[in-house]
Amino acid sequence: MYAVGLTGGIGSGKSTVAGIFRVLGVPVFVADEESRRLLATEPAVIAQVKAAFGEAVYPQGTLDTRALARIVFNDRAALERLNAIAHPAVRAAFAQWAAAQQAPYGVVEAALLVDTGWADRLDRLITVTAPEALRIARVSARDGVGEEEVRARMRNQVGEEQRLARAHEVVVNDGEQLVIPQVLAIHERLNTLSRR
Repeated sequence: MYAVGLTGGIGSGKSTVAGIFRVLGVPVFVADEESRRLLATEPAVIAQVKAAFGEAVYPQGTLDTRALARIVFNDRAALERLNAIAHPAVRAAFAQWAAAQQAPYGVVEAALLVDTGWADRLDRLITVTAPEALRIARVSARDGVGEEEVRARMRNQVGEEQRLARAHEVVVNDGEQLVIPQVLAIHERLNTLSRR
């Protein structure tokens, strides 16, 4: 399967763009959802997380995502430890998922495709971009958090310029340009590229 990455900083609108691809019949693998599933249900992953962060992040045997987030979003080394556990498991799950797809191409949506080097293993990369102030407002409204917490999360991702430099395709989601026509044009190009 021709594998297409879909990335962008927090609040850029990756999920919106992924939803448009789904409507177009393109299979979409959401790395964050798969990561949450693995952290909650996969015994080998759970054992590694407990070893790294302690039993307290799984009170009564269930992952306390807020407790884990408090640890990793304020400690770069802790975030890297969590990523070293979760990312290989997510990539393995993606490989199984991709092998089962029948579509000409599939999309993997993940914020950290460039950060982790996963983008290097994909056929094409789409970056969703939006102005920083708009991204902060979106995340604050969505997650009920303040600007400082959003900025702390942003600091744990590569910069916008790095994502844009790696992109084969860019979707501008600034609230002014229409997103659907941009995605439709990319979809046409990907259908052509995936059949070569």
